[in-house]
Amino acid sequence: MQRGFYFDQSRCTGCYACEIACRDWHDIQDTSVKWRRVTATEQGAYPDVQLSYISLSCLHCADPACRGACPADAIHKRESDGTMLVDADTCLGADACGACRSACPYNAPQFGPGPEAKMQMCTMCHERLEQGKQPVCVAACPMRALDCGEMAELQKKYGACSEARGFACSVRTRPSIIIKPRYE
Repeated sequence: MQRGFYFDQSRCTGCYACEIACRDWHDIQDTSVKWRRVTATEQGAYPDVQLSYISLSCLHCADPACRGACPADAIHKRESDGTMLVDADTCLGADACGACRSACPYNAPQFGPGPEAKMQMCTMCHERLEQGKQPVCVAACPMRALDCGEMAELQKKYGACSEARGFACSVRTRPSIIIKPRYE
């Protein structure tokens, strides 16, 4: 089984509730570290301007580039659900390595400041999933622009699109995300 995310770009208003909920739930103190991040994409010229947002975290890829790039074998993919996890004790850190950050096409690996900073990223709130709850980012979204579940079920429910403004899907890593784009 592979779990993943669904993101409805047509519903996202850029409120940052998902990003803030993630930071709060995981007690991330460093403001430069974002396990989930919302970015805005502008297109066009006045008077025909379009604005859209994209909310991304680690995409728990089917073939994660970060895992293959890690020389310390600190990044693991859970067989039970495809969730990516990091062993901070094994990680060599940003200054000594940082290969995972360079390899990831989505900038998901995060490092705090300082020479001893270890890699961290979205865990898909696996503890909450095990309790039958949604990840905190999904639960916090007031517009219901996010969903999480088994990829096969998400595809049945939402289709198989994985392209949108502000996001380019890597066919090599096969990210576990389905997107409903705002503008076609």
